[in-house]
Amino acid sequence: MPLFSLPDGTPPVTGRQVVANPAPVTFVERLAVSRRWLFLSVVAVVIASAVGVAVWTASADETAAPVPDNTAVAHSGECPTGPESAKCASTTSAPASPSPTTTTAPPTTTVTSVPPAAADCGRPAGASPVVNVTDVNVGVPVTGYGREGDTEPLPMAIAATPLGDSWVAWLGTDSRVYLGKLDCADRLVGTPTSFEGIDLQDVQADRDGGVVLLTRRGECHDGPLCGGASSPCNTMWMIRFDNSGQQVWARQVTNLDERRGGYDDGARFIWWYQHHGRLAFDGTNYAAYFGVAITVRNGNCVDIHEGDRMQVVDANGSLVPGHPDGFEVGCSHSWTARVVWDPRTGHYVRVCATDNGCRIAQPNPYRTVAAGTCDGTLFGGDLVLASTPGYWTAWSQGGQARLSHFTNGQADNTITTAARSSHPHLVGYGTGRMLLAWETGTSMAAQVYDAGSGKTVGSQFTINARDHDYQAFKAYADGSVAYPAAGGNTTSIRIARVMPLGS
Repeated sequence: MPLFSLPDGTPPVTGRQVVANPAPVTFVERLAVSRRWLFLSVVAVVIASAVGVAVWTASADETAAPVPDNTAVAHSGECPTGPESAKCASTTSAPASPSPTTTTAPPTTTVTSVPPAAADCGRPAGASPVVNVTDVNVGVPVTGYGREGDTEPLPMAIAATPLGDSWVAWLGTDSRVYLGKLDCADRLVGTPTSFEGIDLQDVQADRDGGVVLLTRRGECHDGPLCGGASSPCNTMWMIRFDNSGQQVWARQVTNLDERRGGYDDGARFIWWYQHHGRLAFDGTNYAAYFGVAITVRNGNCVDIHEGDRMQVVDANGSLVPGHPDGFEVGCSHSWTARVVWDPRTGHYVRVCATDNGCRIAQPNPYRTVAAGTCDGTLFGGDLVLASTPGYWTAWSQGGQARLSHFTNGQADNTITTAARSSHPHLVGYGTGRMLLAWETGTSMAAQVYDAGSGKTVGSQFTINARDHDYQAFKAYADGSVAYPAAGGNTTSIRIARVMPLGS
């Protein structure tokens, strides 16, 4: 008899096959059965497809703490209590981090830079939201949406510069992540550059350029695993670029190297299981918060678990030792990890969805924001600053989107919205407002909310762009917001911009 069946009733395959392209069963659907299989001595989470089988293994004995990460940011926060406690390893001091990889030779492609002084966009505000849609021909194939699962590659992301123009990043079909500059009218300027990468996570910008968060291939080694198989064993990287789109440095925020592969004790790596992440910027440092695989020795073999990880990197590409907001492992199991910098408190704020208590939570230590149910329909949306103290996070249970306001832990206000969606998008929208958007057929619907009270502002409106479950809107200093979406053909990206709303 199989250990368990997938949500569609398909029995798992227990062979040790390793494939790089898992099938489209969502991470949270797999977690819906996790409470049953975590009590088994060897557990295999299986995704079967026409091209192969991928299996996640875990042991019921999770009492042995992971080996400290040689490149992790040290932290003094508490580890989770209960059965997940072994997945959180804290350190009292951080060893010296390796020097970042720097690029001194010019890349083969270049970006024609827009001088910063020429890009003060100042988009006009209207009495009601106005949506401008621009199709941008980027000249190279863009990875399609596919099944939009939380283990699938992320096609594209956008970043606002301080002056109001944009950087747009997208995943090519050639194991490259591309980066292009957009002017104030969301038109491509110059020729995009590209970086090695098999998956895109996020892009953020500052006055001197910005950072792309992406995934690169890594090595597994042998372990050996205590049972089953997991694949692949990849790495997460921050790529720093300047105002011409040229790479300045590259920093790995997982910990694989020539000696440590993904199947070696203490590894923190990226696999096909939920692994996406987001960036935040505090004015000096960048933080990456993302899903991560956790390798733990269990006798003569290793088990692999799943959680999330937060790393803070300085302007020179070095890990910030002892950063109070960094951690090796936070939520576990974790999905839809979200992060925002709060200048009012001087801290990064994070939320995750987790089957530890089946909730939307703050990690390190765990604090419940909103209680949920592990039925395969619990998803986090996005996280924004409230106009009053605290934060708003969008999340969904049973296909119903909600907005929850919290300061430190339990939400003090939860609003059931009109959005029937499993994957709501939330973004700050000018001063004192926020915008919720969700999929409606081939377009998106949107509603403005007061960022203090949570009350609706005006009526719903339509954004003529195709939604993706895991892509994000970004806020601009002039009060507009923008979203990158699939274009009209394989070499185009549609930029949907909601113009500023007047007072």
